[in-house]
Parts: sequence; structure tokens; C-alpha cells
Amino acid sequence: MQIFAVGGAIRDELLGLPVQDRDYVVVGATAEEMLARGFKPVGKDFPVFLHPHSHAEYALARTERKTGHGYQGFAFHTAPEVTLSEDLARRDLTINAIARAADGSLIDPYRGIDDLAAQVLRHVGPAFTEDPVRVLRLARFAARFPEFTVAPETLALIRSMVACGELDHLVAERVWQELAKGLMEVRPSRMFEVLRAGGALLRLLPELDRLFGVAQRADYHPEVDTGVHVLMVVDQSAQRACALPVRWAALLHDLGKGSTPETDLPRHPGHEERSVELAGEVCARLKVPVDCRDLALLVARYHGKVHRAHELTAATIVRLLENTDALRRPGRFEQLLEACACDFHGRLGWQERPYPAPDLFRQALLAVHSVNAAAIARACPDRTQIAARLHAARVAAVRQALSVPVT
Repeated sequence: MQIFAVGGAIRDELLGLPVQDRDYVVVGATAEEMLARGFKPVGKDFPVFLHPHSHAEYALARTERKTGHGYQGFAFHTAPEVTLSEDLARRDLTINAIARAADGSLIDPYRGIDDLAAQVLRHVGPAFTEDPVRVLRLARFAARFPEFTVAPETLALIRSMVACGELDHLVAERVWQELAKGLMEVRPSRMFEVLRAGGALLRLLPELDRLFGVAQRADYHPEVDTGVHVLMVVDQSAQRACALPVRWAALLHDLGKGSTPETDLPRHPGHEERSVELAGEVCARLKVPVDCRDLALLVARYHGKVHRAHELTAATIVRLLENTDALRRPGRFEQLLEACACDFHGRLGWQERPYPAPDLFRQALLAVHSVNAAAIARACPDRTQIAARLHAARVAAVRQALSVPVT
């Protein structure tokens, strides 16, 4: 029996990065031997065991055989004669196919160390095409290591996978899982750039793909291209260390601009309503969690009004606070403001511009909270008039706090 440390831990050690999890491959052993040594079985599809003390994962060396479409279409073979090189051959990228022996020596049959030095993301071998999830993983690693480039032959392989329909067999949950991880990386725009370069974005997120090449007004968007703008917004959300719902909302906030009639360009009248509809369709298709979906819909609908905060009347401000449920859910409303700030600053040359809108809405929310709703209810003899009187009191409070018109 030989045990080798493998995968991301070795990669990150060589890059000088902190190691989160350590995984191990066991060569020359059987499941029965692992159990006899006190390891606990956890694998369903193939033998994976937890160390009795460290609880790290130890997997028996295995090979894979494609049996059907998608990431589940595999048959696995484990046996004592399966070699380390055979096990590493089934991995996605060369930088993830490096092993370390117990004596500290490195085993690198696919030259992953060279690719680390050259900062290249390259597939290990033709088996890459057998699992469509690897396309998303590759793009996610591009977001984690934005200085790395994708090998031309790997991009060509992705295009072939797209052309033969392999990505069409991805299940929604796995697509969302990888997109969510990629959005939380250091430069999430790289994920979508790589997917687009390989033709995969058109199949996975056609609503986003069609934004590229769509013009916007240069006075508001010096970068002009709507797709470029959206990726700048997403990167702003990463730079600001925003939570996943904010990053997802940043990605979807302008989808409606992809369906603007050419006769209206570079203006985009009514794009907010179209963005809400399209964002809802994307979230339903990918089975996006409720918190991410709800914030994305709010940002798509209201980001334009938030940007025009200084033009709004007190009544409009109060209606926006009420319609977004800001009084009961101030945390989510704060995330809406964060996403709007990312949208504002995610423009060429606008990164350092002052953006007073969030503070204005925060002041307005404080003013609305100062209104004594219980007292208004007690003083109102006609119960049907309570909501109207409460709204009027809130409008008055906002007008006084912000010195803005009532209507």
C-alpha cells in the first residue's frame, strides 16, 4: 500500500497559497484493507474513506470509463493494480494532477509543475471531454487564478464539447454550484470570459452572452459594451467582498439590454422590466436559491431608480422602500444598495466617482423607521385609512429629513 497526497493541496503548496483541504490517493490496496486499518467508508459511487483520526479523505486509486452523457455517465474501476499515473490521468487539469509521496518527492506525469510556472490552465488528456462539469471547473479556476491563461488546445477541446452537445446534459444544480463558486473567486469576470471564449456561455447563459456587442450611451458608460460593463460590475462585487446574492444580482441586473430594439440603441428604455423577466427565467432554469433569486429580481427592477435618487420625490422614495420591504428586511435592502454601488462603479473611469445614492436611501429608511405606526393606527377611527395615513406620515418624515419634494 502506498499513499500519496494529491490535487489542490499540492497545487496550492507549490503556489505558496494556504491549503484548505488535503486529499489522498491509496495505491495497491483494497476496500477490505482500508476497513481493517480503521478507515470509515463514505463513498457511494467509488471507495472513499475517512482517516480514523484526521478525518481526511483517502480514495482508492481508480480509473473511469464513459458509459453515458453528463457527469454521472461513468463506470469506476478500483483495484490494487491501478497505478498512480492512471489515477491522475482522469483528473481535469495538469495543475491538479500532481502528487506528493510520503518521502516528499513530487510525481508529475503530466507536467503540471511546468504549467504552474507558465501560468497555464491545460487539460490532462482526452478524458476531459467526458465530463461537462470540467468546463465549468476550468472557468472557475480562471476566476481563482486570473493571471493564468487557458491553453489554446484546451479551448479548442471545449468548443468541440459544446458543438457535440455534451454541455446540454449538465443538470441545473451542478451548473449553479459551479457558477456560485466562480462568482466568489477573486476575479469572477474571468469565469465568464473563458466560458464565452469556448462557446459555452451561449449554451449555459444565453441571456448574458447576448449582451456582448450591445452598445450603451458613452456618457453614462464609457466602456460602451453592455457585456463588458456587466463583467466590470461583477468584479466590483468581488473587490468589495460582497456576499453571493449581491454578486449574482450584479451578473443579472442588465439582462434586458440584450433585447433592446436596434432602433432605440444606445438607449435602453424599459430595460429594467425586461431584466426582471429574464432574470426570473434564469433563476428558475438553474434552480437558484431563494435569497439569490429575490435580490436579483429587486436589483434588476430598481437599480435605475436608486441611481436617480437625487431626482426622486419623497413619495417615490417611500414607495420604493415599501415595495422592496426595506423596513422588515433592512439587510436585504442594504444588499440591494451594495449591488447598485457595484453597478455605478463598474464603468470605465467611474471606479472612484462619488456615489451618494446609498446614503440618501439609508437616511430615508431611518426617517421612515422614526414614524410611530402604532400611534397612527390608534388615532385613526377608520381602519381602512390606516395604510394611507401611515404612508403620508412616512412621506412627510422623508421630506423633512432629506429636504426633497413630497410629490
